[in-house]
Amino acid sequence: MENCSLIILVVEDDRSLSRGIVYALEKDGYQVYASESKEEGLKLWQKHHPHLILLDVMLPDGSGFDVCQTIRRTSTVPIIFLTASDEEVNIVMGLDLGGDDYVTKPFRVRELLSRIRATLRRQQDSAQLLLESGAISLHIVEHRTYKNGVQVNLTPLEFRLCEVLLSHRGQVLSREQLLQVLWDIDGEFIDDNTLSVHIRRIREKLEDDPSKPIYIVTVRGVGYRWGGEA
Repeated sequence: MENCSLIILVVEDDRSLSRGIVYALEKDGYQVYASESKEEGLKLWQKHHPHLILLDVMLPDGSGFDVCQTIRRTSTVPIIFLTASDEEVNIVMGLDLGGDDYVTKPFRVRELLSRIRATLRRQQDSAQLLLESGAISLHIVEHRTYKNGVQVNLTPLEFRLCEVLLSHRGQVLSREQLLQVLWDIDGEFIDDNTLSVHIRRIREKLEDDPSKPIYIVTVRGVGYRWGGEA
C-alpha cells in the first residue's frame, strides 16, 4: 500500500481504543507503534521518528500537553490530539502548544483516517516548499538558501545535500545513502572523497564555526546528520 513507509505513533492509555486505532491504521497501510504512557511514548518517538503522532491528552503518568511540549523543542512532526473533552480551552491549549489538529472522543475511524491524511498532506506540501532549521532556510522551488535572511550561494549538488539531510533531520544518513541520492547531479561524478569536499564547502558557507559544525554533524564511522535546531 502507498502508506507502508509512513510511521504513526499512537499514545493512548485506553487499551481497547488503542487496539482499534492500531488495527485501522495498519489496515490502511501504515506502520504503527503504540504506547499507553507518556514515558514510553517519548521513548518510541525518539527511537522510530514517526511521521505523525496521535496523542491522548490524559495519560496515566502525565499530560499529552507535556509530551507535545517536549517534542516541539526539537521536532515539527505532526501531532493530532485525541481528547475526551470538546471544551474550547483544551482545544486552544493543544493547538497553542504546537498541535496540528484534534479529534474529540468518541470518533469514527473514518473521520480519524481522514484527519490523518489531511495533516500528512499539509506537512508534505509544506516540507516540499520550505525547510527551516535555526538560522538556515531552504526554499525548495526556487533552489535558494538563506542564513539569517541573507542568501547563501550553494551549488545544485550542495543544495541537494542540504535538502536531503534537513529532510531527515536528526537521523544519521550513511555516506553510501548520500552518494546514492547525489549520484550524477549535473553530470558530476560523486565518490566518497568528493562527498567530503562538498561537506566541507557547505560548512564554510553555513556554519558560524566550520571547525565546530552544528548543522551538518559528522557521526564517526557512520555518516552525517542534520543537527540544527527545529
